[in-house]
Amino acid sequence: MGLREKCPILHFGDLGDERGKLVVIEGEEDIPFEIKRVFYIYESDDTVVRGQHANRESEFVLINVAGTSKVRITDGKEEFVVELNQPMMGVYIPKMIWKDMYDFSRDSILLVLASTHYDGNEYIREYEDYLKEVSE
Repeated sequence: MGLREKCPILHFGDLGDERGKLVVIEGEEDIPFEIKRVFYIYESDDTVVRGQHANRESEFVLINVAGTSKVRITDGKEEFVVELNQPMMGVYIPKMIWKDMYDFSRDSILLVLASTHYDGNEYIREYEDYLKEVSE
């Protein structure tokens, strides 16, 4: 299975009507895990790079609910970039995949859904350490 198949783009239904837009995302339904943590990144700009890590245990779905950003995704062998530019789309990032989020528009709000509560010990923050760990 290639990296793009491991990290698919997800499309969520727009349930809105004449009153406005409505997007619903349910854990274990629209995304492949139970949601344990939600956080969002805002007031970044096109000079900021966030992420720059992999996680041993956590899975994520990244969604730009406003504005745009890019996500570089790699497993150390393959790499691709996703532009998150619609509030009805996201990208799934499983365990042990390196991610960099960047090129934030001024109005970007990047919503992150996570499968675990925060544990700093499960983060791999140095790319060289990540490459060693995935090659074992």
